[in-house]
Amino acid sequence: MKYETIKVRLVDDVQVVTMDRPEVMNALNTQMRAEITHAVNEGGKVARCVVLTGEGRAFCSGQDLGDRSDMDDIDLERTLRDEYEPMLRAIFDCRAPTISAVNGAAAGAGANLALASDIVIASESANFLQAFSRIGLIPDAGGTYWLPRQIGFARAMGAAFFAERISAAQAAEWGMIWEAVPDTEFRESWWNRALHLASGPTESYRGIKRAMRETFSNTLDAQLELEAKIQGNCGRTRDFREGVVAFKEKRKPEFEGR
Repeated sequence: MKYETIKVRLVDDVQVVTMDRPEVMNALNTQMRAEITHAVNEGGKVARCVVLTGEGRAFCSGQDLGDRSDMDDIDLERTLRDEYEPMLRAIFDCRAPTISAVNGAAAGAGANLALASDIVIASESANFLQAFSRIGLIPDAGGTYWLPRQIGFARAMGAAFFAERISAAQAAEWGMIWEAVPDTEFRESWWNRALHLASGPTESYRGIKRAMRETFSNTLDAQLELEAKIQGNCGRTRDFREGVVAFKEKRKPEFEGR
């Protein structure tokens, strides 16, 4: 696929997908959603870490409200099912660890697009906004799934009802994101995090993703059984053997991703 709304590069086993419509604060239109979906799906096959970020002063301002001119023709249910869901599933189900590097404003669907990643790192000047109620909608793009799990029911309801900006620092304090870093250190910070994941034990990361996500629907017995199964798989990998040897030899392990 030829990309026109995003930029994609692969360096040191890290695929960086940059939303590239800065003139509209990287608002999501039909083409961008399709291109992000394709790029992340491909990245999961060739990279050991996938990063999603934005060009310019915003991460993503959400749905491009100028994408369709006739309001009567807008079918939001179809758009969510046919365009948003494949994009969100590509990120959520990616075989490689995913990072959202939130460089600026993340609003509406753009905020929840960021939350689809395994790790969210934001610049201190960034903010998150569940803007949906301002135009008579509910949080979508996974917002009603991720927010209550990450920040709790009360805060999720307040964020949805009042549609107030949440600073990066507040998001980190609430547990919505992993960390907020000074703007001057932002790029170096997320890049170093990406390199760390790209050189890490890939099968371990996959197991972590599965175990952490399934815990919300499992009983203790079911979760302990799942842990044992996943750990057994990890224990048969080359990376586990390398990790143990490196520990004994007091050196940094050199993981191969298997």
